[in-house]
Amino acid sequence: MTPPPLGLLLDVDGPVASPVTRTVAPALLEDLRALLAAGVPVVLNTGRSAEFVGERVLAPLAAAGLPGGARLHAVCEKGGVWTSAGPDGAGEVHVDPALAVPDVCRALLADLVGDGYGDAVFLDDTKRTMATVEARTDVPAAVYAERQRAFDADLFAALVTAGLGVRLGDRDHPDAAGRTPWRIDPSVIATDVESVLAGKARGARRALELLRADGPLPRLWHTVGDSATDYAMADHLHGLGFDVVHVDVGPRAPLHRPYPVRTVPGAAYEAAGGAHLRALAALLG
Repeated sequence: MTPPPLGLLLDVDGPVASPVTRTVAPALLEDLRALLAAGVPVVLNTGRSAEFVGERVLAPLAAAGLPGGARLHAVCEKGGVWTSAGPDGAGEVHVDPALAVPDVCRALLADLVGDGYGDAVFLDDTKRTMATVEARTDVPAAVYAERQRAFDADLFAALVTAGLGVRLGDRDHPDAAGRTPWRIDPSVIATDVESVLAGKARGARRALELLRADGPLPRLWHTVGDSATDYAMADHLHGLGFDVVHVDVGPRAPLHRPYPVRTVPGAAYEAAGGAHLRALAALLG
């Protein structure tokens, strides 16, 4: 079989879904359909839950009619959960139990939300391996950022008190056995408690496994993300010898890498992600 002309690894929040409204523009979904029809395999590599991705991306694409032979997968919760799309949307959801955080993590998040942080965040109860609070959409970004710093500090203290080995930024507190298996990972719109084994590189490894099972792998890849951690997708592919271009749609200056890094001048987040997908669809359609 002839290899695909291109492979796409896409973060969801930022490049695909608006970090403000958490919605996906119909025009962006139509461009994804066009790329799938052109034989481009697409894998969503995200910290989001399979439920969110299924509802906001996979189900609308399936409802509009997936092109024959479409290769569309979602690796969620930074490698801990994955599913593949079919005519009815998301298929069976698979979970890696090795990445699942202890139940106490969700309980502590719920306690913090109930004890005063509910004015800024809510508990995402759709996660299967991570524990997450997300910014309320009615809270201004600057207000959320301030509340998030306080929340993360209180969360770190609560996890340490519970006996867990946890890290937050450059703060590292081992458990009684000297291990630090869990990480607090703040982002623009959320704070996750996750395994230190989770991440966009693990998601990229899972993506390649899914694609090897349904066809040939492309030589050229575009990875698209809005944060520094998203570069791990391209780092992983580059390390395996693939040709890769990373598209940084975040508002900050792009990082330097040994592979090409592109931006979309004058645009950020889903506007930039949509513009890049539109250009690819026009080129390959």
